[in-house]
Amino acid sequence: MNYILFDGPARTQLLPFTFTRPVADIRIGILTIREKWERYLDATTSTVTEDYLSEKFPMIEMEENIMINASFIPNLKLAELVMDLKENQALFHGDHMVAFSTKDTQDDIDFTTYEHLDYNEETLYIEHTWDIFSKNDLAIRADFELLTEGRKSQPIPSSNNVLDTHQIFIEEGAKLEFTTLNATSGPIYIGKDAEVMEGSIIRGPFALCDHATVKLGAKIYGPTTVGPHSKVGGEVNNSVIFGYSNKGHDGFLGNAVIGEWCNLGADTNNSNLKNNYAEVKLWSYQTENFAKTGLQFCGLMMGDHSKCGINTMFNTGTVVGVSANIFGSGFPRNFIPSFSWGGYSGFSTYLTKKAFEVAEVVMKRRDIDFSEIDKNILEAVFDLTKKWRKDAS
Repeated sequence: MNYILFDGPARTQLLPFTFTRPVADIRIGILTIREKWERYLDATTSTVTEDYLSEKFPMIEMEENIMINASFIPNLKLAELVMDLKENQALFHGDHMVAFSTKDTQDDIDFTTYEHLDYNEETLYIEHTWDIFSKNDLAIRADFELLTEGRKSQPIPSSNNVLDTHQIFIEEGAKLEFTTLNATSGPIYIGKDAEVMEGSIIRGPFALCDHATVKLGAKIYGPTTVGPHSKVGGEVNNSVIFGYSNKGHDGFLGNAVIGEWCNLGADTNNSNLKNNYAEVKLWSYQTENFAKTGLQFCGLMMGDHSKCGINTMFNTGTVVGVSANIFGSGFPRNFIPSFSWGGYSGFSTYLTKKAFEVAEVVMKRRDIDFSEIDKNILEAVFDLTKKWRKDAS
């Protein structure tokens, strides 16, 4: 069977992260949503997404296809129901469509002719940006079981101070000495060729993905995910870093989501709690206004390729778009549009020519080419976000 992950109705609410990727390629827990589905289905997947993303994330359509809403995080039971779908059957969880099976092309589907099946058990559904960190605890636990079932961890070096060893899994090539790992509150996963440097203190649930690094003396509270090839230091609490991003120095990051190719300068801090303990509101690209989150703790949302200078201070509930460059003293505004250059004193437009020069250098350091496809995606994001930059000048 051919499986296709589609963005679904939550795509706009997951901006700025879905400006540069399909919903399926959001990381939550240890794996991306796509990687989870492919493991449960034992099959590769393709994608239905925005036109400007489709060259990098193409759709492969065959005679028979099962379409899956990528906002749903799979579990074994859900994956089995999806695999069992017959032609013109659709699986629902409440009002949300999970998946459907079809031989029709995308333009010809008539859901009034479909048999509706219900899935009523609890499942993870990613609808808002803040779901990525607020549901990361459950996602790490599920991925930990998925990745470690029937496998044996590499031995934990004796220099480490460890609590609850059966909840700790070390992949091949990982390095850690003279650290404290406390898994009594949740599992700790250390990925292939990752490193936890001396003096670091980690409380689970925690995921350090392949080739990622925890710097000397870091303090990390779960549930936190550090994506592949990322570097993290200082104090981190309940945050998700997608990959290839750096928070290499002291400073606090809490209740936050950081995209790919981001860099937080030394002593960057974000507030995750308002002084009056009130509910945090967060910029919504869907309503073009600030939306209630229902959360008391909510920090920073930063899209791909964004950077900030040393001593940057982000207020509670700040949203930074794609490829923004923030610097200077004082708190910048709570919504910083994509391709903005500046800080508390105001912003100007960060022209793509300059932004692309930086992206090329940053990616080359990790032996990855900044391709024409990548440029085209960022050019499209630049055009899509023009209207918000006017307000930021």
